[in-house]
Amino acid sequence: MLGLDDCLTEVMAIPGALDAMLVDHTSGMAVASDSTPRGVDAETSAAALTEALRATMDGLSRSSPGETVRIDDMLVTTDKGHHLLRLLETHFDGPLVIYVRLDLERSNLALARYRLQAISGQLMT
Repeated sequence: MLGLDDCLTEVMAIPGALDAMLVDHTSGMAVASDSTPRGVDAETSAAALTEALRATMDGLSRSSPGETVRIDDMLVTTDKGHHLLRLLETHFDGPLVIYVRLDLERSNLALARYRLQAISGQLMT
């Protein structure tokens, strides 16, 4: 079982990882962060990521009435990088989101998604 700090260390070991954060999905607060870019407030960023996830879930629920919407991961690509979020239900802290920002040129999305899935499995056991 991984602790929160070990989890971030593993996430930052993903090729192309620039920064990472664990976010409490219920409150929108940063639980832990690593290598936050200069000028970026982790708490503000965590709240914004949580709102983006909630808006996505709401949009999917409205477009698929009667279906249960559950997001495993979410990917947003910008001109500067890939933003990958992995949602997980933990036994100790409630719903968490693992967020990693990846370098556009140096990252491999398939590998990053695979690694986040493995890391989230280790965090939850």
